[in-house]
Amino acid sequence: MTRESDTGEHLPADAADSEDQPTLVIPDSICEEICDHARDGAPEEICGILGGSFDANRSRVESSYPTVNVADTPRTRYRIDPEEQLECFERLEAAGEEIVGFYHTHPNGPARPSETDVEAATWPDRSYVIVSLEPFAVGSWRWRSGDAVGGESGGQFERERIIS
Repeated sequence: MTRESDTGEHLPADAADSEDQPTLVIPDSICEEICDHARDGAPEEICGILGGSFDANRSRVESSYPTVNVADTPRTRYRIDPEEQLECFERLEAAGEEIVGFYHTHPNGPARPSETDVEAATWPDRSYVIVSLEPFAVGSWRWRSGDAVGGESGGQFERERIIS
């Protein structure tokens, strides 16, 4: 797996990350499913929900739930249908899993959050995995709400290590 650094260069998933960074554990098989979903959905953005065991600083993905992108402009935005999202949450709960986070693609953009992603993020401490197809890279970010970033309004994304 390749992930994108803050400078845009591509690094191996285990490259020189700080141990105090938040961490997302994704088995290779689930990461491959997400990447296949991304390739199959191109040129539109695809999206889905990640289930497993959640912790504010280290979560483990145990399942992924591909969802339909119902955004008005699916080539540049993603939106999970609220009813489908609720159904996925109920399936997660029935399986004894928690909501670990979400994933989507940037078919022609970097594997890091866009301004639109920042504006739309609402799940504190959850992971937001972004797959870029051009160039290919996988990145993950934790959404930290305003309370978690010194009382600022809104919030910000924090880089997250991905390990398998």
